[in-house]
Amino acid sequence: MEGLKFLIVFVVLALASSFASASDPSPLQDFCVAINETDGVFVNGKFCKDPQQVTEKDFFFSGLNVPRDTSSPVGSNVTAVNVAQIPGLNTLGISLARIDFAPYGGLNPPHTHPRATEILVVVEGTLYVGFVTSNLANGDNRLITKVLNPGDVFVFPVGLIHFQLNVGKTNAVALASLSSQNPGVITIANAVFGADPPINPNVLTKAFQVDKKVVDYLQKQFWTDNNN
Repeated sequence: MEGLKFLIVFVVLALASSFASASDPSPLQDFCVAINETDGVFVNGKFCKDPQQVTEKDFFFSGLNVPRDTSSPVGSNVTAVNVAQIPGLNTLGISLARIDFAPYGGLNPPHTHPRATEILVVVEGTLYVGFVTSNLANGDNRLITKVLNPGDVFVFPVGLIHFQLNVGKTNAVALASLSSQNPGVITIANAVFGADPPINPNVLTKAFQVDKKVVDYLQKQFWTDNNN
């Protein structure tokens, strides 16, 4: 009986440990301001600046209030504020983004953040947002969506494909917080059809069940866009 209790406790602790390690590691000091010097050595994150040389600039970013150009093909513009912009975010497990949307269909296309959950608040406009679940017990991928107005908040779980679409007649703005200093982003269409080198068309024609001409067209378009 005691052995069974020990086994149960061990399993629970193991599970708790795996959940705890599912996000950025916790810092072991007040801060670890990132520096780019590596001397040929790479670590999971960034090397730390000498604390005696840290200044307020290492924790500061300005300009997130400035509207961005939304004339891109998808009609949106993402301004990331992660460890690349604020070195002081290193090891703190959080980052931010501003997303600007053009009227009448500005889109932040389907994408994932492999290392972060995202929580988004609408500042201006009306957005249709959603994410797709991983395979459920019946094999389906469920779509969960919501129309958001200013002040509304929505959560996109880590790693799941999600999107935001401006369904209003005016510009829209949203702010997103992510649970990683470097959440990463994989835009589905760009990654699949714009990979470098390109994915073998035979793989994509079979996966998407379309004619090779369709794949050739999409690869030409996205590969050119991604590699200009």
